[in-house]
Amino acid sequence: MKCELCQELEATIHLTQVVDGAVQKVHLCEGCAAKSGFDVHGPMSITDILLGLGGQESAKSAPKAVKSRERSCPRCHLRRADFKKTGRLGCPSCYEAFEDELEPLLRAMHRGDQHRGKVPANEQERVRATAEVEALQAQLAEAVREERYEDAARLRDAIQTTRQTAASQQETP
Repeated sequence: MKCELCQELEATIHLTQVVDGAVQKVHLCEGCAAKSGFDVHGPMSITDILLGLGGQESAKSAPKAVKSRERSCPRCHLRRADFKKTGRLGCPSCYEAFEDELEPLLRAMHRGDQHRGKVPANEQERVRATAEVEALQAQLAEAVREERYEDAARLRDAIQTTRQTAASQQETP
């Protein structure tokens, strides 16, 4: 398989990324990978790739990179290099100390910044109704704040209907 950038040399580096269920693959030769910022001869972890730390950094980003490398957690003194090596944080304070680096990493890994876990089958409707009521209540508060009373009355009725529907579905086995 040929390198996707130069179209001349054989691709020896194959990167695969899944974004929103779509698989994206990139096939590069060593030269093009090195030009793209990946240190092909040094060790690289998945954390490196997700944080955009392919190994080589441009001259423009070097001062910022050096500054962030020197950062450590004020509580457990875990350094950025330690986190990079192990892929684990040392304590709850590390989340605040490395927040600017963790946020994009977590967004990329979890396709968002809010946890959406699994829900038992018999609870799905209740959870959906609760979320719908919360959204309608937020809209109701905004309508009242903006003095749109007709919209507020419509939203109030929608909240009552949603609650009644959810309650009747819970009663039915």
